Amino acid sequence: MKRSDISPMPLFFDRYINLVDDVDILEAFDKYSPNNVFQSLDKLLAVGDRVYMPGKWTIKDIIQHVIDNERIMAYRALRFSRKDSTVLPGYDEELLAANTNTAQRTIGDLMEEFNIVRAGTLALFKNMTNEMLQRSGVAYQNEISALALAFVIVGHPIHHMRVIEERYFPMI
Repeated sequence: MKRSDISPMPLFFDRYINLVDDVDILEAFDKYSPNNVFQSLDKLLAVGDRVYMPGKWTIKDIIQHVIDNERIMAYRALRFSRKDSTVLPGYDEELLAANTNTAQRTIGDLMEEFNIVRAGTLALFKNMTNEMLQRSGVAYQNEISALALAFVIVGHPIHHMRVIEERYFPMI
């Protein structure tokens, strides 16, 4: 199923979904793989642990946030695709980011974890039927389908890479 098959388009999450081409979700996972989205590894390494403004996340913090978000969105999609109607809460991204150990990790290590998480996410969505993808539930006070969550998973790293390019790369 494609991005254009998402109906209704969920508020808030549309900012990530609309960054992805209108292609089949499995094609989108391939086209926007972690290594394709974060392909400027040399520039990421050159930025290092600097931030563009006090209180902002490092590149490593951003990559960890993207990984954490993917896990949460995949969990939501699993629940909704299996007809679980439990209303799911939002999550505090600042709390999660404050309780990681990214300072002791390398970008290479984080990218390895990201690729492993993506492989699991891809396995989850490969085995969903169109009917399962269209099932929805409520997360963060918004109704959202498993298909929309899949496109959020793909679009969220694109959003953050654009932020990196705009705010971090000028520092090098």
